[in-house]
Amino acid sequence: MTMLLLPDPWWPQAVLAAVVLGDALLSLKPPAFIRDCLDGVGFPRDWWWCLIAIKLVAVAGLTAGLWLPGVGFAANVGVVCYFLCAAAAHIRARFVGSSFWLNCLGMLALSSGALVWAYLP
Repeated sequence: MTMLLLPDPWWPQAVLAAVVLGDALLSLKPPAFIRDCLDGVGFPRDWWWCLIAIKLVAVAGLTAGLWLPGVGFAANVGVVCYFLCAAAAHIRARFVGSSFWLNCLGMLALSSGALVWAYLP
């Protein structure tokens, strides 16, 4: 199972890490579209900090995974699961406007694509 050890090519993981880092930094003082999204799915404001922490841990894992076998794969799977949960929250709340289609499913597609491209032969 050497396919899970290190990403080949490495750059999809780097791109995903950069995008998730940008998302985490935006979430420090969320612009209207992020606030509207989190409010729309009913995510409590007192817990918004957790999402930033999760994203920063994901960035660390994706980055470390460029050199540490298996770490990037696990981090990428975690990012895919994060956005699957986000999609489920959108659907459950019936909050399926443009933020769902562009942001949530866009990030799910990016993270899934990075996983397939970097780890499947």
